Amino acid sequence: MAVIKAFRGMRFDTDKAGELKSLCCPPYDIISEKERKEFIAQNPYNVIRLELPKEGEDVYLRAGEVLDLWRSKGVLIHEDKPAVYVYEMEFNAYNKRRSVKGIIARVKVEEFSKGVILPHEFTLSKAKADRFNLMKATNCNFSQIYALYMDEAHTTLNTIDEQSKTDAAYQFTDDDNITHRLWIITDEAVIAKLIADFADRKLYIADGHHRYETALNYRDYCRENGISKEGDAQDYQMMYLVDMEHPGLVVFPTHRLVRDLKDFDKDKVLDGCKDYFEIEQYGSVGNMNTILGKQYKEGKKSFAFYCGKGEWYLLTLKDISVMGEVLPDVSPASQQLDVSVLHSLILERTMGIDKENMANQINLTYTKFFEEAIMGVDKGEFQCSFILNPTRVTEIRDVAAAGEKMPQKSTYFYPKMITGMVMNDIGVD
Repeated sequence: MAVIKAFRGMRFDTDKAGELKSLCCPPYDIISEKERKEFIAQNPYNVIRLELPKEGEDVYLRAGEVLDLWRSKGVLIHEDKPAVYVYEMEFNAYNKRRSVKGIIARVKVEEFSKGVILPHEFTLSKAKADRFNLMKATNCNFSQIYALYMDEAHTTLNTIDEQSKTDAAYQFTDDDNITHRLWIITDEAVIAKLIADFADRKLYIADGHHRYETALNYRDYCRENGISKEGDAQDYQMMYLVDMEHPGLVVFPTHRLVRDLKDFDKDKVLDGCKDYFEIEQYGSVGNMNTILGKQYKEGKKSFAFYCGKGEWYLLTLKDISVMGEVLPDVSPASQQLDVSVLHSLILERTMGIDKENMANQINLTYTKFFEEAIMGVDKGEFQCSFILNPTRVTEIRDVAAAGEKMPQKSTYFYPKMITGMVMNDIGVD
């Protein structure tokens, strides 16, 4: 099953580089070009120059040169001995202050077919090519993959909590009011216990599918080109591992906005939904989230179909058994996902937006922001939007366990892990 190990993490020497807050950044795929430039202006040593390189003719080659320079100057240093890192994020979600805590370690990458590490979403090839080129140029992981594990007795979480009773080695609060804390665990007995904990576990990828598939490709590339052999550090990827039943886990929904659809007609959509859905009309979005939340608690499959100027319709599936007829070739876990219901019965059957269209985002745009899903329609940028409830963590587990994947943009784990607190320099054991 899952093989994890300690590693000599690469970190910033804050005496030389500046305060940690100015050196870290969010994941590369949610940073705009304006934000990227702002991070560099704040501190020229910001990790964004490695994680999202845009300098030079060959941006990946330049990232490798910057990495070499920072290491030679002592801006980036390595742990004296192998460590496992406890990482906590404290944040606001659903009008409450929460926190989620797990460990960062190297994890041996395995093909999905082996059933040790399981995906839950489809990926895009463009993002994988970018991450592969960056790994070839730097031989590093600058950010972690986010994975979940099952532990009914919470033995690992108990160990993590015990090891993080002291003050964190590093702590800062970012501009989104997320507090990041890092503890460095080098006690060999504790590390051995954590490694043993995972010996009979599977891992479920929560966030970072592109990076995981890239890690597999990079491992194979290194073996094929004589750079590494089986068992070398290229077989491992830096991951953040969190108990699937951690009380601080938060998954936000990703809403769908429809644009540029030929012959779009609100009444036609509603008429096409009548056979499958109970339909209730509302004239204000002020109570939308409350109503959707109530449906969610009752286990109902409901969406808000927003048409603009406050007008929206609550669509609630009448009978889940219809999904067995619509998607006979997938498991009940996949059939019963809210996104499966929305995609198959409404977007495909009623609106003519097929799977290829969705994958290429021809008529669909995705957002995790409720306000954007509403305002985009009100401004006339979109024809309508569908507001969803979040996917449950147990649903993610069940789909992955069935060897299946959800549609793209089915989940949004919040918050995103910060990049730059600790990095995996693959060339350093």
